[in-house]
Amino acid sequence: MFEYSRMFLLSLLLGFTVRAFMLKIDYRQFPSYPHSYAIHLTLGAIAAALGALVIPVLLEKEFIAVTFITIAAQQFRDIRSMERESLARVEKTELIPRGEAYIEGIAKLFEARNYLALISSFAASLFYYYFNWLASIIGGSIVAYILHWFMKGPTVGDIAEVQIVDIAFKGKSIGIDEVIMMNIGEEEALETWNKEGVGLKIIPKDENARATLANLGQRQAILHDLAILMGIKLDQGLQHFSPLARLNIDNGTLNIIFIPQEPDEIFIKKAVERIPVLESSQRKPLKDKIGRKAAD
Repeated sequence: MFEYSRMFLLSLLLGFTVRAFMLKIDYRQFPSYPHSYAIHLTLGAIAAALGALVIPVLLEKEFIAVTFITIAAQQFRDIRSMERESLARVEKTELIPRGEAYIEGIAKLFEARNYLALISSFAASLFYYYFNWLASIIGGSIVAYILHWFMKGPTVGDIAEVQIVDIAFKGKSIGIDEVIMMNIGEEEALETWNKEGVGLKIIPKDENARATLANLGQRQAILHDLAILMGIKLDQGLQHFSPLARLNIDNGTLNIIFIPQEPDEIFIKKAVERIPVLESSQRKPLKDKIGRKAAD
């Protein structure tokens, strides 16, 4: 029993460390500090404890306990609902909303990370049982790294080419090339767009990327992250300064216009390239025979 205790504690510590390592505040300022930290670290510890218990209860043939662990693990599904509801409540306070697709992606991510802590903890206990404590740490860490690597999805820079372009002015209308995106009646606002506005072209690399960029949720996520990373000159009631994304329906290029607070074109391009591609927006028509033939 003493040996199981050491196995359990080491596996619990590794699983909790894995969850804590993934819990960091990035440019999206989510999770919030310190309240969401406390919630997610507590749930991460519970997940790690469940994973660490699997081997000991199986060795003791406590199959009822295994059933209890399975039921407890299913409760992590509530995490997705909790995050979804939390983000939805504050969505109205965002000048540029995340959008439902982005919120759903964040909710799924936080649910999945608890399962990652559980699996890493289980792997650590398995290595401990068959080898030793050192193999437990190394093996559990490798499993956690591999799982974390597989959880990383593509970014906009992986599926498309990002170009900085000039905004086209046609009388009171502005846009990019032949795509008209906004009509502005105020001369002062039109002058601001002319002096400070930035145009972007996101050119898909293939038909998969074209279908993905056409997704409304993905477009909204790009606008939201771009506004967070580079800032926007916008306030409530100033709708003529709102950033916009419009699709060129002829070639699938996504055109964006906005007025940044930080007008550095190099960093604007890098900011767009690092924006994640939402899981729910990914489309892969080239995976199907009909889609490949249509693309040809």
